[in-house]
Amino acid sequence: MNILFVTANRVGDTVLSTGVLDYLIQKNPNARVWVACGELPAPLFAATPSVERVIVLTKRRFARHWFELWRATVGRWWDIVVDLRSWGLAWSIPARRRFVLNKRSDDCHRIRLFASALALDPPPPPRVHASDGHRRRARALIPQGRPLLALGATANWGGKRWPAERFAALAARMTAPSGLLADASVAVIGAESERGDVAALLDSIPRERRVDLVGTVDLPTIYACCEQASIFIGNDSGVMHLAAAAGVPTLGLFGPSREDLYAPWGPHTATVRTPESYESIVSAPYYDYRSQETHMESLAVETVEAGARELLARQRAQP
Repeated sequence: MNILFVTANRVGDTVLSTGVLDYLIQKNPNARVWVACGELPAPLFAATPSVERVIVLTKRRFARHWFELWRATVGRWWDIVVDLRSWGLAWSIPARRRFVLNKRSDDCHRIRLFASALALDPPPPPRVHASDGHRRRARALIPQGRPLLALGATANWGGKRWPAERFAALAARMTAPSGLLADASVAVIGAESERGDVAALLDSIPRERRVDLVGTVDLPTIYACCEQASIFIGNDSGVMHLAAAAGVPTLGLFGPSREDLYAPWGPHTATVRTPESYESIVSAPYYDYRSQETHMESLAVETVEAGARELLARQRAQP
């Protein structure tokens, strides 16, 4: 059986769509799967069972990237084509069954939106895979024998970034002798291009407890590192969704984005937001979606710490 799975350009949406792919693989364990996605999330499928090819969709003028995908897939018979980009490719290549996302019903959490393409209810949770090699590298990077606080202090848009100095203050409070994670190691996760945004945060962490994961490892290894975390706290970003998929307590920080659409998914997750609602932020006279200035300054360190305390208490109370 041949399956073509066309998913997102961004890491976060791609992670959220992996539950649909996992459902297909579980239902068709002998399938040969091709995945088409953006360049950034492509490494996520390196260890996914049944995936034999990943086609990177690099945006080109006049939508040439879609023509290149069509040319790569039109000569193969597909038993199932899933198009979560709603571009129309599914109708132009030979296929027995086609599932195309209806984006007109997109005012719901992205997990539910992607699952709706196959009418899956309840929606399958995200499922990311790491190889033994990824996990060996993660164990070598993460100091063993002490808690791990993982921080996702970056985001694809500056407006969603809680200031790095707030993350530094939070880490200092949580890892203090009387903190939630006394003497914990602190992992900072991000892309190499974001290093300047988190330099002050990295510098604030004692060297012996600092784990620098900013542009140093690939996404499956970051996922394997997140598996070892005691808690992940981070901005609304792809890394936040990756941590939630890893099954660790995940606290997402929200301001100028909607948690009803993008909250981390699962029973081990929670969110905190700015005192201002999403609607009041984006309707304010000063709001400019093109600006990289943060809209998260009103979120207090104490609020985030309280959210982390509540999440960890809830996690520990679960049987």
